[in-house]
Amino acid sequence: MNIDELKNTWNEDDALEETPKISIEQRNKIHLPLEKMRKNMRMEAWSTIGIFIFAFGLIALCEAPFKFKFYIAILVASMVFVTVFFFSKFFKLYKDMSNPVLNTYEGLVELLHQFNLNKQYYFSFYVAFAPFLVCELIIVLEFIPYAKPLTDLQTALTIIITLLVALFGLFIMGRWWFEKFYGRYIKQVENLIEQLKK
Repeated sequence: MNIDELKNTWNEDDALEETPKISIEQRNKIHLPLEKMRKNMRMEAWSTIGIFIFAFGLIALCEAPFKFKFYIAILVASMVFVTVFFFSKFFKLYKDMSNPVLNTYEGLVELLHQFNLNKQYYFSFYVAFAPFLVCELIIVLEFIPYAKPLTDLQTALTIIITLLVALFGLFIMGRWWFEKFYGRYIKQVENLIEQLKK
């Protein structure tokens, strides 16, 4: 095989592997769920900022011993740090959803992969708050004045039962929140990608 034949074969392979474009109608169908997800991401980011401002304001205004306020403030500041880390991942997805590369099938498949990855980040975000919950519970139990001090068994049972209920509630709320604000739109994108395969 000479050089010219090799070049022709190479060009034919490139022509076969061209990325199929998505029609304007299909792009419009995909744009709607993506825009709803972006809107929900903005709402969640602003509401999270509001919650942290409210938490710091509450700590500053509440009448409690300095140590109690200081420990809770350190925990909330640590929660802000963890939240910033996870939200930086979500922000990358937020930017990618408006990317013009989404007019190709491969671009949509890559976006779907990012959705699945961010779903894991989202649930990890909720799990990351378990240690903060433990610390806050211990601080509250140590600083609340009781008429009769709790026994060691009562303290252990209070912490274990509260944690089990709170973690289960956090898990259920996280799943519900994700499905309501993101999951159903991800399913719409998955269905559109399935249609494009046919």
